[in-house]
Amino acid sequence: MKHFLSGIALALGLIVGTLPAHAAEGAKVELMKSGADVRDQASLQRGARLFFNYCVGCHSLKYVRYSRMAEDLGLTEDEVMKNLNFTGAKFQEPVISHMPAALAGTWFGKAPPDLSLEVDAKGADWVYTYLNTFYLDPKSPIGWNNTTLPNAAMPFPLWELQGMQSAQMQPAKDGDAAGVEKLVLSHPGKMTPAQFQQATRDLTSFLQYVSEPAALQRHHYGIWVLLFLALFTFLAALLKKEYWKDVH
Repeated sequence: MKHFLSGIALALGLIVGTLPAHAAEGAKVELMKSGADVRDQASLQRGARLFFNYCVGCHSLKYVRYSRMAEDLGLTEDEVMKNLNFTGAKFQEPVISHMPAALAGTWFGKAPPDLSLEVDAKGADWVYTYLNTFYLDPKSPIGWNNTTLPNAAMPFPLWELQGMQSAQMQPAKDGDAAGVEKLVLSHPGKMTPAQFQQATRDLTSFLQYVSEPAALQRHHYGIWVLLFLALFTFLAALLKKEYWKDVH
């Protein structure tokens, strides 16, 4: 029993020791709970539609192929090629933005990052919070700012859906610069706040899927693995009892 408990403690220590950096950095920003769920296929489909309508113009998903995405999201080749493929790529090719590489840095100061591993690097809650915390900033060169990632170079691509938020600033204290106290929706968009939160939850779920497409299969097979382990443990216990019955 002592060896068993020691093994569990070691495993937990390894898990904690290898947590991604965003888990430790979360204290710097009060993150919103995303509620992202890669097992919700309808949510993934809606998130994919949002990504390909509002994000693929600048951002790639170079580790995901259209064909793999279609299989995982329950879509046909025809549905993907007609409704999600706007770059002229082939069905077996990865998702690459159609923004000219030579102009990407000129337009935004630096090339927009590939988002294949964005959720894996920063966490679903961070991405969800980031999508919900853009606000108008006349001092910014692009006219937008973000409380989660201040001075972000990206303009807000979903402003038509959410509308425009304005920042209410809190006064400076103890020599610190004034900061954003809260965001207020000053110009409503096409969606209500609740609808927009669901939309960004869907987009976050899709990006979470993209970060680890194999997670869908892992979740599917996980229950069978647990059942096998339970059966094996039962059989091992019976075998032990049979071997040691004469000793006891």
